[in-house]
Amino acid sequence: MSETPTFGPLIAYDGVAFRLWAPAAKSVDLVLDSARPMQRDNGGWFTAHVPGAKAGTRYSFRIDGEVTIADPASHFQPDDVAGASEVIDHGYGWRATNWKGRPWEEVVFLENHVGTFTPEGTYRAMIDKLDHLVETGITALELMPLADFPGRWNWGYDGVLLYAPDSVYGRPEDLKALIDAAHQHGIMVFLDVVYNHFGPEGNYLGRIAPSFFTDAHTPWGSAIDYRVPEVRAFAVENAVHWLRHYRFDGLRLDAVHAIVAPGEPNVLEEISKAVGILARETGRHIHLVLENDDNNASRLAPLEDPPAGHYKAQWNDDYHHAWHVLLTTETQGYYRDYDDDARHASRTLAEGFAYQGEGSPHRNGTPRGKPSAALPRLAFVNFIQNHDQIGNRPLGERLTALADGNAVAAALSVLLLQPGPPLLFMGEEWGATEPFPFFCDFGGDLADAVRNGRKREFAEAYARHGDEIPDPLAERTRDIARLDWNARRQPAHADRLELTRSLLAARHKHVVPLLRSMTGPGRVSINDGIMTARWSSEGKTLCLLANLTGDAKPQPKNLTWGESIWGPKPPDTLPPWSVHAAIGA
Repeated sequence: MSETPTFGPLIAYDGVAFRLWAPAAKSVDLVLDSARPMQRDNGGWFTAHVPGAKAGTRYSFRIDGEVTIADPASHFQPDDVAGASEVIDHGYGWRATNWKGRPWEEVVFLENHVGTFTPEGTYRAMIDKLDHLVETGITALELMPLADFPGRWNWGYDGVLLYAPDSVYGRPEDLKALIDAAHQHGIMVFLDVVYNHFGPEGNYLGRIAPSFFTDAHTPWGSAIDYRVPEVRAFAVENAVHWLRHYRFDGLRLDAVHAIVAPGEPNVLEEISKAVGILARETGRHIHLVLENDDNNASRLAPLEDPPAGHYKAQWNDDYHHAWHVLLTTETQGYYRDYDDDARHASRTLAEGFAYQGEGSPHRNGTPRGKPSAALPRLAFVNFIQNHDQIGNRPLGERLTALADGNAVAAALSVLLLQPGPPLLFMGEEWGATEPFPFFCDFGGDLADAVRNGRKREFAEAYARHGDEIPDPLAERTRDIARLDWNARRQPAHADRLELTRSLLAARHKHVVPLLRSMTGPGRVSINDGIMTARWSSEGKTLCLLANLTGDAKPQPKNLTWGESIWGPKPPDTLPPWSVHAAIGA
């Protein structure tokens, strides 16, 4: 990858160079205060150098005299996806000048949606909540996608202009201010990015460059063809763009199993290598994480620093699904694969994936996954809630609405003490009860298509709940998802927050120092609701013992224990939903 970016405007000392890859266009005019023709080369690139143009200049492209579009590589859209693009100067007066990031083993994620994290729903408003994160023990803020999407509210996975942070949350400098403030607090910031599809509204790549896409489709839109060099460069440069210009500490790549034409070498490998070059140039810790339903263990190398073709970790949906079934007894849909919840929960704690090549009943017996036991525990980001698992329910209920509170507290305790990097969903640290239903702001036929699609997908739920199910297009649906920060003062929520803080304090003090040397599988079993777990690390052993039932249970026979790091030494009779942890020899 060249050091000079291929896509987007390039500010020079005497003006701005504008560029557009549009091989299907016969002519392109650059539209500023007036239109001026751009020069075309044999590769389908149109260029124009405009003396006097500068940061703040608004521009767009007129294609074949027919349609005016935003720059597909726009760095900012002040007036949404249909408006003119703005030239951005990425110079910024960073205050956290010595920040180099944090090592991977220290990560504790808090996933959030900028628009619902605070009442204001802005980057700037989030700065006021950073003290809370530090006090809680959160070390990494993970933002759901920011790439410019159509409308006033959206989860972010319908982005169409991948280089532009959406203006509904603020300007680029506001996002940088948030990241800079987070770094001053010692907090890493990660960004969700989507390279498997584009959103359905405001994307003109199919018009100007049909080779961007294959004939195949993902569940969310046309599949992107990374066998095409320009398409590959678009994604690779985009990843570096966010990490270089905004100083994000890492990226989480959404649903990479839906990249159907990854090219050779795989575009994921090329992204990792390009990010590794940036990490070496800057001396920063930069971490890459995957979401991959294929459970491809060969892509993961948590001790590879900087990246050199692999990824630090993968979101471990198997962990969530097994624990969700254990806590709620739900077995519909993909949860049917985890009806043996004790065995699957044990395996996720011991080896990472529950499915490592076995046939998936939900997928008609199709084998899923690869062996993962040999990977370090740092390769698996574990969670019991996230935006998907909450928001893809018809009512968007959190786990707090589905399971006994004591059971959820026990599962949270195990999550924050087990070796895998833990992830919480915003508000989970105090047991928030606000739902997080799916929402977007499309219009016309597209809005009707979203409503009808949801009704087909959740036909049984609509038949049972009817008008109780939030309208995915309504502003109120976004509003009910907003966190109530005042709830932290209520006794039950204050108790849960104190539990989370105490657990994370124990994690940072006792568990984190063991993690880089914890390279093998654990020994975990759940029998009759009693979980025993042991992970070895250079002569030390992390031990967990939990009663995952609502009844008192006798302590396991011949229990070997060490120095307690959470809770007292286990009593002869374990209370319901109790968790104990120790470090032993």
